[in-house]
Amino acid sequence: MTTALILAGRRDGLTDPLALEAGVSHKCLAPVAGSPMLTHVAAALAASDGIGEIRVAIEDPEVLAGVPLLRRLLDSGRMMPVAARPNLVDSILAAAQGAQFPLFITTADNVLLTPEAVADMLGQCGTPGTDAAVAFARRESALAAHPEGQRKFYRFAEGSYSNCNSYWLKDRAALTAAETFRSGGQFVKHPMRIVNAFGFLNLVRLRLGIGTLAETFARFSRRFGMTIAPVILSDGAVAIDVDNSRTRAVAAELLNARMAVAQAAE
Repeated sequence: MTTALILAGRRDGLTDPLALEAGVSHKCLAPVAGSPMLTHVAAALAASDGIGEIRVAIEDPEVLAGVPLLRRLLDSGRMMPVAARPNLVDSILAAAQGAQFPLFITTADNVLLTPEAVADMLGQCGTPGTDAAVAFARRESALAAHPEGQRKFYRFAEGSYSNCNSYWLKDRAALTAAETFRSGGQFVKHPMRIVNAFGFLNLVRLRLGIGTLAETFARFSRRFGMTIAPVILSDGAVAIDVDNSRTRAVAAELLNARMAVAQAAE
């Protein structure tokens, strides 16, 4: 079984604008479609056949106990809270202590994650020789899910992609790949972080769209001394994470549509 890790801590210890607007301590508790963000992610992971334990990195584990679904998962032993650290990488390293690998890592604002998308990623990560994987969705898939959901894409020779905030590590040795995010991640919004993580030439190549996605990750693999593979998810909605009021509204629209379909099926 794969252990799941949900990163739910406050970035740089600051209160997110969405949390302030909702009057909650953490962004992960801000409601989307009537439920805290974190519950959507936790529910998707709990319904995934390939996922065993679910770990949640958050500063104050007590905040989880106030949410009914999370309380049930905690009481059942399926969910385990771990103390988030000020830095994203340190949170991952701390949360991985004693965990069973492989490790699937996602974020609490990845509210459109589904059990099918998790299965899609885990199924593609089983390629022999792969040490770590990063999930992407094609631009066409993301825009088909919602035309206003994602506006920023990485451009490559064969097309453009969006990151899906989903990562996979084969074993403890692969944790060195987590150092990529010590500067904070969100590379498409902060290009200088690419320089810190991957080098200046790789920033230039990304800016100019030189090379395919696979070729780019081959270079990253050589830089880190392990095989890091891109995984293309078929569900473009997973590329839409909740970062602001616009994406929260988009996510709520899609989640409500899913719930309406599920109710009609019943």
